[in-house]
Amino acid sequence: MLIFCSLSFSGCQKDGGYYDPEPIQGQFEGNTYQYLKSKPGVFDSLIKVIDRMGLQATLSDSNVTLFAIANPSFQLSLTNLNRLRRASDKDPLFLSNIDGVQLDTMASYYIVRGSLPTDSMLLQDGKNLRSVRFGYPMHAKVTRRSASGQTGAGPEVIDFSNTKKSQFIRYWAGATTASNNIRTRNGIVHILSQDHLFGFDEFVTRLTLVPPPPNLMTIIGGKLTVLRDNNGGADAGEGSKKVIDGDAQTKFLADLNGRLWMAFELKTPAVSSVYTLTSANDEPDRDPKAWVFEGSDDGVNWVELDRRSNFFFEERYQMKIFRFNNTKAYKHYRIDINELRNGGVFQLAEWSINKAK
Repeated sequence: MLIFCSLSFSGCQKDGGYYDPEPIQGQFEGNTYQYLKSKPGVFDSLIKVIDRMGLQATLSDSNVTLFAIANPSFQLSLTNLNRLRRASDKDPLFLSNIDGVQLDTMASYYIVRGSLPTDSMLLQDGKNLRSVRFGYPMHAKVTRRSASGQTGAGPEVIDFSNTKKSQFIRYWAGATTASNNIRTRNGIVHILSQDHLFGFDEFVTRLTLVPPPPNLMTIIGGKLTVLRDNNGGADAGEGSKKVIDGDAQTKFLADLNGRLWMAFELKTPAVSSVYTLTSANDEPDRDPKAWVFEGSDDGVNWVELDRRSNFFFEERYQMKIFRFNNTKAYKHYRIDINELRNGGVFQLAEWSINKAK
């Protein structure tokens, strides 16, 4: 017998093991939150998250569709996370003490606006959805699985996807449903398959990332200059100012022409031993692959502080943190990019220069 809740939160009863949601469709005479509560041993972890994030009212009164996650999804996610934490000699995390901001963000993926039965998702391109909490873009499309060797002869399922705010399907992370169209008083419940990992592919990465120190560009201020700007100029929709605007949804796009540097002059000198780069929304070939990070007292004579080569972002909108040894306060910092993943057009969503630890 599995002790599921010992992984997710303390004070729980024994669970009978993995639960495979029954493939039913029907009407529940109550609201969506009450439906979850009516299934003890099935949605305990999901209820824990909903209660902690204050989403009870949303699932009780608002017109919503819930893509419900059963206990095994949380068990798998927490097992993967805590296996990695043990290898790093870190204490385990539970649903009761995971970073609330990260938990709230991931929980919001599964509650979308409106009552959406499967027949509302039959369009060839599927249906674009928006989460209730943050308006986050999700996507759903009805398909039929194969059966008895015949394509499309099996059960009707929903391919439910986290779009990662990208229009390119290859960057999405998906899940499928095991049971559809459970109607409640205020919406619809679709139950995700038990092999889905809560948070899609972000659960472990979100909860193991050590955030960078404060951004010197923000706390001190200064001026950005670049070797070559977008054809529309610094203030254009994809001009250089977008790379320091604090918004990963925007980007700086320009021709590399063999080399492209971005420099920032701080109002007062400061010690930095960390910088970050965030990948842009599309076209991984435009990502920087090799560069030198430098400091300067006068903006003319530069000292190499860090050098990277053969670097790759694994995802879109991904922030990477780079740490290096430095104890000197410089007034000028520069990243000098000399190679892209492929081609000659450079893009980057965000660049920051951060305080020393």
